[in-house]
Amino acid sequence: MPKKSIASLALALLALPLQAQDLQRGKLLYETHCATCHTERLHGREKTAVKRMADLRDMVARWAPQTRRTFTPDELEEIVQHLNRSHYRLIK
Repeated sequence: MPKKSIASLALALLALPLQAQDLQRGKLLYETHCATCHTERLHGREKTAVKRMADLRDMVARWAPQTRRTFTPDELEEIVQHLNRSHYRLIK
């Protein structure tokens, strides 16, 4: 295996724990700050405005101020990724 491929593989493997942490953080942020008003029925509606990842990002950003917490851009993206994994399953 070429050295470049080994280095790329090593970096990818090192990133896996970080990705898992981000996924868990998104879930925790959502459950802590959003789930009090949102039920499973909200995300499972047949007539949803969320058709693409951009729609989901816009929706999360639009409703984030209702939590009375200031989220960082990374936190908002973690919430988006959590919702995509858990409910929407949109193509990235």
